Amino acid sequence: MKRKAQSQAAGHKPAKKKSKTSLSHEDATKRFRKGLFDKDVLDKYTKGYAESSPYKHSVIHELIDDSLLRAVREEIKNNVSFTPKETDIYKIHQSGDLANLDGLDDEALAKLPSLLALRDAMYSQAFRDYVAHITGCGPLSGRKTDMAINVYTPGCYLLCHDDVIGSRKVSYILYLTDPDIPWKAEWGGALRLFPVRTIKGKDGQVARTPAPDASKIIPPAWNQLSFFAVQPGESFHDVEEVYHAENQEQLKKEGGRVRMAISGWFHIPQIGEDGYIEGAEEKLAKNSGLMQLQGNPDQYDLPQSKPVPVEEPQSSSQEEFNEADLEFLLKYMSPTYLTPDTLEQIAEHFDELSTITLPNILGKKFAKKLRDYVTAQEAASLPEDSAEIEKGPWQVAKPPHKHRFLYLQSDSAAASKKNGKGKEEYSPIKELLEEFLPSPQFRRWLQIATKSVVESHDFIARRFRRGKDYTLATGHEGKPRLELTLGITPTSGWGGDEDEDEDEDDAAEENGDGSKPNGKGKGKAKAEASKKKSKKETEEEEQEVEVGGHEVYMAGDDDADEDAAVYKSGGDDENILFFESPAWNKLSLVLRDSGVLKFVKYVSRKAPGDRWDISGTFEVEEPDDEDDEDEDSDDATKGGENGTGVLDDTEEEWGGFSSSSSDSDSD
Repeated sequence: MKRKAQSQAAGHKPAKKKSKTSLSHEDATKRFRKGLFDKDVLDKYTKGYAESSPYKHSVIHELIDDSLLRAVREEIKNNVSFTPKETDIYKIHQSGDLANLDGLDDEALAKLPSLLALRDAMYSQAFRDYVAHITGCGPLSGRKTDMAINVYTPGCYLLCHDDVIGSRKVSYILYLTDPDIPWKAEWGGALRLFPVRTIKGKDGQVARTPAPDASKIIPPAWNQLSFFAVQPGESFHDVEEVYHAENQEQLKKEGGRVRMAISGWFHIPQIGEDGYIEGAEEKLAKNSGLMQLQGNPDQYDLPQSKPVPVEEPQSSSQEEFNEADLEFLLKYMSPTYLTPDTLEQIAEHFDELSTITLPNILGKKFAKKLRDYVTAQEAASLPEDSAEIEKGPWQVAKPPHKHRFLYLQSDSAAASKKNGKGKEEYSPIKELLEEFLPSPQFRRWLQIATKSVVESHDFIARRFRRGKDYTLATGHEGKPRLELTLGITPTSGWGGDEDEDEDEDDAAEENGDGSKPNGKGKGKAKAEASKKKSKKETEEEEQEVEVGGHEVYMAGDDDADEDAAVYKSGGDDENILFFESPAWNKLSLVLRDSGVLKFVKYVSRKAPGDRWDISGTFEVEEPDDEDDEDEDSDDATKGGENGTGVLDDTEEEWGGFSSSSSDSDSD
């Protein structure tokens, strides 16, 4: 994680930076637990570190003098302010960099004497040598202090990463959980380490990539230090979500489940320090990059894109649909979306805003069959281990520092069918992947709806499990492409539009008016969801819980020093282009420009269910320049100069149809 330095004590501006106090060995060791620096204790930790797995790490209990650390915790509670921060990879409350304590004025520093004493002890020569001896990583810098206080409350987490940035050498975390209410493992918040798979390619090159499941779980504990050497392509870890309590009364009894910790890094020596080597930082960065690219690990990412090209791509018109085509489409789609007037409305809306959301896209009969199937699948038990899951048709997306979810591709679905697993194995999801979505009939409908010419298609069914799955932000380079998401999440309670009227689906299909406020308007969605609260919940003033699972399109950030996908920090979400919560029977189409980021937010264990969807990607022909000139050049709502932008702040869910349009089953 990258972060900007902030002032620690609320209301105080940094003063002129003071030089750090250099502690003597005797003064430094007094701030740690008695006996920690004894040779036999050091040897024990060194031996344990060398024998640890999945990669070398160490856990030291009762690291700091208990009275000092209790004083630190009180100072933090009383004087340190925290900023809630949320990106695609984490959700936390974070202080500024504790290195900036030296920049505070005397009045502010007077409120944080114990915190300052702790920081100086952690970066003292005595403790740096202690850590260097255990890890064998060589000299560490005492000048470049790099630490912050992070608070994880219920719902907070940090997804898989390897900590490789700049001159970092050792990563550590010191827990300041409630010393009088021992942390329980079932509350979550554990540091989890991921094993790395070694894969040898046909060319003999060896690639290293993390497995999807963590193999070492280290729950938080008061005054516990966990640390490990930062190793490119190896030191992958995450912080497990801090799980929600059953109710506010239980949460209060458990001290709020506040996972407070000081985390940071030891760096390589800087100029003027013993052990400094000119050019070492640049060499470290270069070697780190080479190690991460060695053997081209990206080739082993799953799922791999498998676009199916269209033979002789050409535009479509409504006149092309014959009776057989309509009969096929009516087997899957709501009749409302097949009328000429409706298609014309959709095309005009998409042409104007380059995005559209269509509720109740599937016809009632097929939608019921699909919903029954998905609901039954979600109710069935699912193995925790990825290898066990992959014995069935669903596979696990990997590596976890990019994404993790269950997926089913059309080729694997077809293979299951051909392998004679029985008709019961051929599910409605596979029918969508193999029959409906790749069909020439749906492609022609899509081309009319989006005024595009499809060159290829690629579909995948995805299941994002509660407390496990997500995708991190990825960009798109090249010409604009059309992207489809068909929401088939059967549960409600996600904070989106479906919560308002889950019992009105049939009526919405009957009159075609299934529209809701824009998916981007999260505040509106929350306001509507809050109306659903029972009287008891209102009286108890239960706070609404954000459970994730939403799909987000974001404008790329040109600032390389900032996290690419910071989309919630102090309520600032101006860079969000499109936001869609998990939904049932809702189709979203987006024309995605180059540089636009996209991710699916981690699904909290508190979520009402798993997120299910079908994701599709279509390469489309770029519009001719002549066609662009024929259109209204003054249309200010388009996302870009040539009308191919994703969308702008005027985007809203399509308004639906008049009540005169009716839905009758094709069968």
